[in-house]
Amino acid sequence: MVTAKSALLAVPLAAAALFAASPADAATTNPLTCRGQGIDATAQLHYSAETFVKAPLSTVWKVQTGVEGWPAWQAAVSSAKRLDPGPLHPGSRFRWTTPVPATPSTPATTLVITSTVHQVQRDHCVRWSGPAIGEGLRIDRGVHVWTFTPARGGVVVRTEESWTGAQIEADPATAVKYLAPGLDRWLADLKTAAEAAC
Repeated sequence: MVTAKSALLAVPLAAAALFAASPADAATTNPLTCRGQGIDATAQLHYSAETFVKAPLSTVWKVQTGVEGWPAWQAAVSSAKRLDPGPLHPGSRFRWTTPVPATPSTPATTLVITSTVHQVQRDHCVRWSGPAIGEGLRIDRGVHVWTFTPARGGVVVRTEESWTGAQIEADPATAVKYLAPGLDRWLADLKTAAEAAC
């Protein structure tokens, strides 16, 4: 099983600025959950990361859950569109895209990700899943959990994601090189955006 764990930064479900990470043997000791549900525990590929954001919880939550604003603060998100109105709720859907460079086994492509929210608790957590499909590359199912914990002077943001699918499971060492730095970059971008919004 290939797993990785980090504690700092983050980007999406198969992002762009994703070279330079290698699989680590650390396993997640405390899986994240939202309303009792976490990532796919049987997934061969998963990664977790966290960061501290010096901003009010309401600001961090608004930046992260304002899906249509993602391209403005995430370099790895080309487009993002809500497929239903209002605040995120169970059943909410959104479609977003992220470019992915070529690897030894796949061509450069743009992944189209259609995410469905399954659990959400305002200012506390959100969990979504969905496929990521591009020309020559497919992640059958990514499951992504985010938690937001108030702390002195800001918020601890934690995230965990799992990927499943025959194509990525055939080359897990390459896949984790995209998953790990992608999430790290997402967290770093969220930190920058939320702190700048204060």
